[in-house]
Amino acid sequence: MTWEGWLTITVIGLVLVFLVQGRIATDVVVVAGVVLLLLAGVLTPEEALAGMASTGMLTVAALYVVVAGLQRTGGIAWVSRHVLGRPKSLPRAQMRLMLPVAAMSAFLNNTPVVALFIPAVADWSRRMGRSASRFMMPLSYAAILGGTLTLIGTSTNLVLSGLWESGGGERIGLFEIAWIGLPVALVGIAYVALAGQFLLPERNPVIGRDETDARAYTVAMEVDPRGPLVGQTIESAGLRGLPGLFLAEILRGDRLLPAVGPQERLQAADRLVFVGIVDSIVDLRNVRGLLPATDQTGKLPVARHRRTLVEAVVSSDCPLVGLSIRDGRFRTRYNAVVLAVARAGSRIQQKIGDIVLRPGDTLLIEAGPSFTEMHRFSRDFLLVSQVQRSHVVHWEKAGFAVAILLAMVLIAVFAPFGWGMLEAALLAAGAMLAFRCVTATQARRAVDWQVLLVIAASLGLGKAMEVTGAAGFLAGKLIALAGEDPWLTLLMVYLITTMLTEIVTNNAAAVLMFAIAAGAAEVIGADFKPFLFTIMMAASASFVTPIGYQTNLMVMGPGGYRFGDYVRMGLPLNLVAGLVTCSLAPLVWPFTSSG
Repeated sequence: MTWEGWLTITVIGLVLVFLVQGRIATDVVVVAGVVLLLLAGVLTPEEALAGMASTGMLTVAALYVVVAGLQRTGGIAWVSRHVLGRPKSLPRAQMRLMLPVAAMSAFLNNTPVVALFIPAVADWSRRMGRSASRFMMPLSYAAILGGTLTLIGTSTNLVLSGLWESGGGERIGLFEIAWIGLPVALVGIAYVALAGQFLLPERNPVIGRDETDARAYTVAMEVDPRGPLVGQTIESAGLRGLPGLFLAEILRGDRLLPAVGPQERLQAADRLVFVGIVDSIVDLRNVRGLLPATDQTGKLPVARHRRTLVEAVVSSDCPLVGLSIRDGRFRTRYNAVVLAVARAGSRIQQKIGDIVLRPGDTLLIEAGPSFTEMHRFSRDFLLVSQVQRSHVVHWEKAGFAVAILLAMVLIAVFAPFGWGMLEAALLAAGAMLAFRCVTATQARRAVDWQVLLVIAASLGLGKAMEVTGAAGFLAGKLIALAGEDPWLTLLMVYLITTMLTEIVTNNAAAVLMFAIAAGAAEVIGADFKPFLFTIMMAASASFVTPIGYQTNLMVMGPGGYRFGDYVRMGLPLNLVAGLVTCSLAPLVWPFTSSG
């Protein structure tokens, strides 16, 4: 092997060391590795930057826009509420997530499945009062495991199938890999559900139910007579057990229902009084069928889906101090509507319009997008800040968003005009913008540029391993250690393939190992079929590092993970998957061919 190969191995080793330490941002470390190889002449500028034009990276970028459209129109909330439900225990919740994700990934590209579920899981975990770090890694692992169930589950399976058939092999059936893929997926999902309680970190503390918080608001919402909540119970409507929020009472005409049970059925025009913190009130505003219980919001000139929530602290110089919100004509003066008032942790029993403002009151305001900038330095308020994630769901566009998603899936599955996942994602992203499911500004903000940069740079590192011959050199040396024992050789093939998958792309690892394993099988006189399916499984078994598979990268930020979290959780899973694969493959496809 040349000096370029040894330098590549050294640089990648240093990259892994810095990633394990976690002191420097992932994108900085990976990009620095590519830059070093570029400056040393190991990579040409074209090879170093090829990842920026890779279909995988561009597909992920387009999918962020598609997911933003679904999120803005309520599709994500639907998934969170109806698909994931409200399981009682952590293992049940993880199983409830992983089983449908694995089933979808068997027929769809893993990336759009994970991209769709990331915001849904974030919302779901917040509703259950659990940390998202308990679910994001299982989400990625379930998608990876699901991809091993069918021939079309991952592009790697299709690449290897093409190599096999071009060499004279018989056509591989759609579900043939499921003989080992299904047992591995079931064992893997069971492992995550059991071991995840101990090995998954608890990060990003979730909302607590602190009713004495000084910024706890009392907010009234009204059941829309034309909405879907009429006739539902409190529990089935998802209004019971909300994190950081509780339903204090219901006003039904002249009646007051102070202690509301979970089986109480909602009626049209019911006025629901909630007490809670602002993050939970944001979620409450996006429950379909609930409207703010004030006629003032309907008088704002800004469309409701373009409005945002703002918190503002009343100063002693505010001209409305000593006046009620109604008498001070707050909406007319500020072109905004007060939804709730927090006052030193005490609950204010009056209607919003009757509350007399005092200095230090914190107002929760619904306003247009320009309110924060206009009043940030106003003497009327001590502090003005926009509440994150506070845009109202644009339910009217939900039908368009769902139709676009289904069209994207159909295009990706049936590939008209030779189109693939990239073309399907780009068309869907363009349609989301064209039908105003998401604005251009929202689309730009939805893209996680750090993830895209790491994906592109990781492809550069993989290219260096490939062009310098380092990957082939290491694989050949390790396989030589197995001698001529077919079982040991098969185990070596699995271990080397999964190791390569962690540092180069899964497709590159699979193609490299196909040629090496074919030669090894010929030398020992064994049939190549068990080696072929072992490579398929191992090339997808990327659980140990975040850079080995792009879905692992996608969940790293939302889950608040560090490099070591993947090693701790993923290494045993890799070993379990390897043992199951290497045990079953020779039983399904014997080393000695009957033909």
